Amino acid sequence: MQKKINGATFRKMILNGAKLLEKNKEYVDSLNVFPVPDGDTGTNMSLTLFSAAKEVSNCSSNKMSELCSAFAKGALRGARGNSGVISSQIVRGMSDVLSKSEEITIKNLTEAFEKGTEIAYKAVTKPKEGTILTVMRGMSEYATANSKKKVDVDVFLKEILDAGEEMLRKTPDMLPVLKKAGVVDAGGRGLLIIFEGWLAVLNGAEDVDLSFDDTVSSDESQYSEEAHFDYNDLGEITFAYCTEFFIINLHKKTTEADIDRFRETLMTLGDCVLVIGDLSFVKVHVHSNQPGVVLTHALELGELDQLKIENMLEQNRKLIGEKKEEMKPFGIVSVCAGEGLSNIFKDLLVDNIIEGGQTMNPSADDIAKACDKINAKDVFVLPNNKNIILAAEQAKALSKRKLHIIPSKNVPQGLSAVLAFNPEESVANNEEAMNDALQYVRAGMVTYAVRSTQIDNFNLVEGDIIGMDAKNIVAKGDCVTKVTEELVDNMMNDEVSTITLYFGNQVTEEEAAKVASDIGEKYPMCDVDYHFGGQPLYYYIVSLE
Repeated sequence: MQKKINGATFRKMILNGAKLLEKNKEYVDSLNVFPVPDGDTGTNMSLTLFSAAKEVSNCSSNKMSELCSAFAKGALRGARGNSGVISSQIVRGMSDVLSKSEEITIKNLTEAFEKGTEIAYKAVTKPKEGTILTVMRGMSEYATANSKKKVDVDVFLKEILDAGEEMLRKTPDMLPVLKKAGVVDAGGRGLLIIFEGWLAVLNGAEDVDLSFDDTVSSDESQYSEEAHFDYNDLGEITFAYCTEFFIINLHKKTTEADIDRFRETLMTLGDCVLVIGDLSFVKVHVHSNQPGVVLTHALELGELDQLKIENMLEQNRKLIGEKKEEMKPFGIVSVCAGEGLSNIFKDLLVDNIIEGGQTMNPSADDIAKACDKINAKDVFVLPNNKNIILAAEQAKALSKRKLHIIPSKNVPQGLSAVLAFNPEESVANNEEAMNDALQYVRAGMVTYAVRSTQIDNFNLVEGDIIGMDAKNIVAKGDCVTKVTEELVDNMMNDEVSTITLYFGNQVTEEEAAKVASDIGEKYPMCDVDYHFGGQPLYYYIVSLE
């Protein structure tokens, strides 16, 4: 429980909020249907918060005044898109309040939410409910109504976020376009993710995995993976060009009144108008069909900088193309660790790679999400580790795809299964062939003992190099090369015709080439090859077929 938050902790909160949003930006993008369905809300908000976090990282002081100044400055300078600019104004308002004290308390946190809401609403020429503004207002109203009853800042922030979550669930009832798509507001979700990052720091668990249930009943039918929003209707986009820029070095004759008149002019040229700043510099965002006219008016105030014009019709067409892409009959997901192994699986046309292995097992949710990203009805999953097979089985209940788990216990088995896959065959025939392929490959690993022990008739000392087949330790020593060769000797039989070495990130290519050459000389009847695996922990993964 925390009654106050100092500057050092607030720095961590800012950075973690940006980090968590970056981690989940693609999810937020997927919700984006308002104000236009261009799928970039998460990206724009993330870029905005990244700019703010970068400015805070460069701030050498933990004084709240200096941190807040950097936070607000970085957010405004990096603001991208409608959602990013509004986020920057929330940051500006909150920072204005928090900068006046050396610690965050329930009192000034409440005032910060109030000021952030006020500034954000003022920044938008025509505020729309059912958006990020509504979610921020919901949190502010809860904070104002309940601050005097609370003691601990961390508990209070959690309750504020719960109120924001409740308001987010109401956004589809306020914006028909959300109701039609069967989703909540993307900007509101992005805002809550930022504050979840803040809360995680206070809870001592900065690296958190968030889960979302942001689907709601659609006006047309139950929500499915393809939202009911009509991405094909380009008429949904009234103003085609998202235009953003800064006005800097304002003319000496320019006044605040001139800036206000410029804002009013933009309102006649488009929508989503945001004109924010003062006589030092002005941030401009507008959706318009006449970007050239917008720029001409802006030049009357000062110089233009960081100009960006995006064709939202074209962005929408790309989304249509992705939505219309024909669903493949099959997909393949593989778990492995190491750049080289990942590239080998990709070369064999595996659709998605999940980073994982012996010391970093992916969760069932990780596997399900990786499968859902593949545009295929049936997805084959290669766990490539006996400790991951159960999670893969559990992923069946979480995924929108029909998963087929090929119980590969190691990378060589996974590669053998991929090679047995035939896109011309049926699901059933492929599943049978891939499962059959597992029995025709033998796998071994060369690693080191992490502690001293006695196992498989070996007395091991911490740091000993050990060679393992699928079940037991069969070789040990103090030389990686010798242990690798001894491992192969123990695994060899008359049926083996191919030996492949995948060398890890602790082995050079020259060393791997020497080991392969030595093994080739010893077993001239076999084809011996080596490839960069890049895997951690294992010096070599050995495959015998």
